Amino acid sequence: QVQLVESGGGSVQAGGSLRLSCSASASIYSYCLGWFRKPAGAEREGVAAIAGDGTTNYAESVEGRFTISRDDAKATLYLQMNSLKPEDTATYYCAADRPGCSILMSTITYYNFWGEGTRVTVSS
Repeated sequence: QVQLVESGGGSVQAGGSLRLSCSASASIYSYCLGWFRKPAGAEREGVAAIAGDGTTNYAESVEGRFTISRDDAKATLYLQMNSLKPEDTATYYCAADRPGCSILMSTITYYNFWGEGTRVTVSS
């Protein structure tokens, strides 16, 4: 069982940056890791994912603005968010899936383990 805890959310003006972190309670070596978000009143959507070999995948809406990275030695996942827009406002969740997983955006919300989420608010 892997427990995930997100941090780094907050309020920022459009054009600003935030860095989200996600700490895991156990080794995440070779796990697929990802971020998804849920805006108020909307469905969850995959944002970014990273495979155990470092291969990444991004939603079109964040491509070029967000960067996902991982530090397996620290069992930590990151999401650097730049050029934030009001439409990025949502609760962001990190997720992890056992080896043999996929980093397609459509699969992230089905990963085995989720965190509690961290709120990101972008004002115009």
